[in-house]
Amino acid sequence: MKFTKFGKALLMSALSVGLVLSVTSCVESYTVGYLYVTGTVTSQSGGNGIISGFTIDHNTGKLNNIDGLPISSGGANPGRAVLLIGSKFLYVLNRGANAQGGATCTTAVPCENSNISEFAVGGNGILTFQETFYTQGINPFRIIADATGNYLYVLDHDAPSSASCVLALGPSATSCGDITAFQINQTTGRLQLIVNAQVTSSNGAALSYFPVPANPIDFLFVSSSFLTLSGTPTTGDSVFPYTYSSGTGQLTVSQNGSQLLNIKQATAIVSGGGYVYVLDNEPITIASGGTGSFTAGTYPSQILPFSVGTAGALLPQTGGIVPDDATLSNPIFLTVESKGKVLYVANQGNNTNTSNSQSGLAGYVIDPSTHQLSFIAGEPFGSGAGPQCMVEDPSDQFLYEADFNDSSVTGRVVDPNSGSLTNMRVASTYALQGPAAWCLVDGRTN
Repeated sequence: MKFTKFGKALLMSALSVGLVLSVTSCVESYTVGYLYVTGTVTSQSGGNGIISGFTIDHNTGKLNNIDGLPISSGGANPGRAVLLIGSKFLYVLNRGANAQGGATCTTAVPCENSNISEFAVGGNGILTFQETFYTQGINPFRIIADATGNYLYVLDHDAPSSASCVLALGPSATSCGDITAFQINQTTGRLQLIVNAQVTSSNGAALSYFPVPANPIDFLFVSSSFLTLSGTPTTGDSVFPYTYSSGTGQLTVSQNGSQLLNIKQATAIVSGGGYVYVLDNEPITIASGGTGSFTAGTYPSQILPFSVGTAGALLPQTGGIVPDDATLSNPIFLTVESKGKVLYVANQGNNTNTSNSQSGLAGYVIDPSTHQLSFIAGEPFGSGAGPQCMVEDPSDQFLYEADFNDSSVTGRVVDPNSGSLTNMRVASTYALQGPAAWCLVDGRTN
């Protein structure tokens, strides 16, 4: 068969269109990762929480529900969670409920039946419950793993015995929190308790936990140190360091001792790009121009940047304390995007107001030479009400945050040059069945 020139042109055009449509179809159907969100169900606040899950479209950032999710989190009041062992296992910290069935856990009214629930991550992001484990202290509320993925640590607000506080922290420590440490079986994901090889109880038995100063707020790994942020508006906030053994998972009290930060309303301690940031819900006044794009005025909250010295000592970063966005409040979480050029701060605002205008994301450019921060042009960026967490997708194109007040996940497109956040071409907001507590991304999709 022979074609005229016109016929050949039509044929090539049709083939080209078909090829483009075929490629586009493949691109749009590709899942780049899974997004998991822990939280509660609005109509069943006294029962078990849930884990919701979404596939992430690599071309548009669109979220689609994972079949079979949400499922029970394995306990009441789920909070933070971690993925470990090549994303084969997911661990959810369920904080439990107080005697009245509420989610508020205090030293005077502790929560009961808290646990760590282990889930296996299967094909298509499906989760299957495996086993339940328990911490040694009371009111657990933070969970993290070390860089090797061999050890898991949980921060308990209250230690099981006040007597251990004096033994580990000195005669002035009449109360304390604690860290429960576990070794992770790399095949089954099972957790095995690590006992304290440094501190023993008054009868000579090894402690089953690692005491930390009273009223812990948050903790993290940085370099070979383990830092716990503690304090109250009365005592002031400080960072307490342990040194960490990657071979045994043991924590050893550092010779540096606690480091006062001269703040009283810290909400979190977060690492990113090799630096440590403390978020503080106290006002800061800029008398004159200041550094970067900060203009004179009073800002409702602040960020304290540090580099890390020997034995976990925090060294104030050049440029010093920087203000949060003046229109936002209550910074709760921070993330540095994958290229290390931009930093985002999630501001929770007033967590009791579902239409709160003070929720939002502040954005900062990180100077590549001095590491100083300055506001991104056009920030702050919108969010849902009461954001709890932020994550980047595995392709570094999209930023998601999960919200407590309006039970949603909000996604934004990240400008790779400026760091600016804009709405997605598809829907930017996705409903959850109840308030969100924590979010995390799995880049393993097989």
